[in-house]
Amino acid sequence: MTLHSRISEFDYELPAALIAHTPTAQRGHSRLLVVSRATGQISHHQFSELPNLLEPTDTLVLNNTKVIKARLFAKRKTGGKIEIFLQRPLQHQPAQDPQTEWLAMVSPQRALLPGEFLEISDTVQVELLEKSADFSFAKIRFHATQPVWEILQTYGEIPLPPYIKPDAHPNTFEIAYQTVFAEKEGAVAAPTAGLHFTPELLQTLTNRGIQQRAITLHVGHGTFAPVKVEALADHRMHEEYFEIDTDTAQALTRHRHQGHRVVAVGTTVARALESAWDNGVCKSGSAETRLFITPGYRFKAVDALITNFHLPKSTLLVLVSAFAGTQLIRRAYQEAIAHHYRFFSFGDAMLIL
Repeated sequence: MTLHSRISEFDYELPAALIAHTPTAQRGHSRLLVVSRATGQISHHQFSELPNLLEPTDTLVLNNTKVIKARLFAKRKTGGKIEIFLQRPLQHQPAQDPQTEWLAMVSPQRALLPGEFLEISDTVQVELLEKSADFSFAKIRFHATQPVWEILQTYGEIPLPPYIKPDAHPNTFEIAYQTVFAEKEGAVAAPTAGLHFTPELLQTLTNRGIQQRAITLHVGHGTFAPVKVEALADHRMHEEYFEIDTDTAQALTRHRHQGHRVVAVGTTVARALESAWDNGVCKSGSAETRLFITPGYRFKAVDALITNFHLPKSTLLVLVSAFAGTQLIRRAYQEAIAHHYRFFSFGDAMLIL
């Protein structure tokens, strides 16, 4: 295997005290580590300084996906309890329409049989259609009179990461785990780089001349799933749905042809734009992406990246390392740990220029 082709190259030790179990007291009151790819310089800032760290000619691209209440609890006819963690609908339809068949994580799954019905309520049942060989995923069908989106609002829970324990004020955490620009329902995890933005900061960016464009990538569990193979080439990413409207695609194409920077807010935006970019043009429309960006990848669409600090041995850390260079990211993470930055979903951010 070539250098940095193994997942073990992307491991690091993180003191447990640096894991952000709760959001900041006020949205946007987070720190920002700025990393220059050109010089290797690393500097410390507040996220509120972002407008002055960017150029007026930059375009910021945001992910306007909205986290759905994807975690449901059901029971078998025998009384056994089952957790259903929805991943994505098998048919993409407008949110107001019924979406009956989904890919889901069902646990425990081993004893369940295809064709078995699980009861969420007296009026909502889920049929197990098919199980994966390793019992990780399943195809399910809803049997109910109302659309799945209404079922989720009534019976579902926001699937917060396991290291976040919102026992005291769950509603507060649900609000904190959505971006202020969340619009299109479909994600099962938040695009966490976007959590730092407030309406006031977005307005300040606009006042400075920094344009903002929105695309959609519905973040799936697979983005955060641990890599279980040593060789990166053997890891298979799960599909994630994304869409870019015509106006945004044309504006981004024109912007880069004029020599201006595209700043991706989050790895989700980076993956969507890189998946949509073809021969110097950002293609509009919707598609599924399995793109796994690893060191050696040549970025075509993204010039700068805002991102949080990611879990060890994760595909997100691999992507960031591909963008900035493995050695520079390793040094940046060491710097962040030494200065007690907060890590993961509710943690601090990094701007890579």
